[in-house]
Amino acid sequence: MKKTIASLLVLCWLFLLAACNTATPENYFDRAVLNTNLFNDFASDHFTNMLVAYTVKHEGVQQQNITATKVVENDVLSIEKALHDVKALPETDETKEMLQTSIALHEYVLPVYKNEYMALAKLCDNGASKEEIAAKGQEINSKYAKRFEEQSEKLMNLGKAYAKAHNINVNWGN
Repeated sequence: MKKTIASLLVLCWLFLLAACNTATPENYFDRAVLNTNLFNDFASDHFTNMLVAYTVKHEGVQQQNITATKVVENDVLSIEKALHDVKALPETDETKEMLQTSIALHEYVLPVYKNEYMALAKLCDNGASKEEIAAKGQEINSKYAKRFEEQSEKLMNLGKAYAKAHNINVNWGN
């Protein structure tokens, strides 16, 4: 009797574990496509301007309790988690290209945040001139924007097709 109960408990645990690992079409879409909104300002003047805004002082007092460096550190952590979540999804014939494109996009932006954007954030936090900050921001934009836009567009097209095939209601902002 004890073996039967133990076997039943193990079997229930395995079913529960399998149920928790089942990825729905919405999970695939959310993790692979929607989570790239975390870095939709990548390689743009908007992101540079946002970092500068965190370091603006009025009458010698910094208005924010957060530094530009902390913003970039938080972005890095968020992107790393999102990348981990995408990689955790099992590939299927239907999702393979979308997942691989999403992973490639995450892996493209992550080192830029860790290196170039971190350097830009430090310039902002250390009171560099507007010209120096703008030049660094423009350098990042010029170096990375084109490929980022190409990869993002590819992922969005794959995501649109996937969402349509699975009746996932998405507002694409059009």
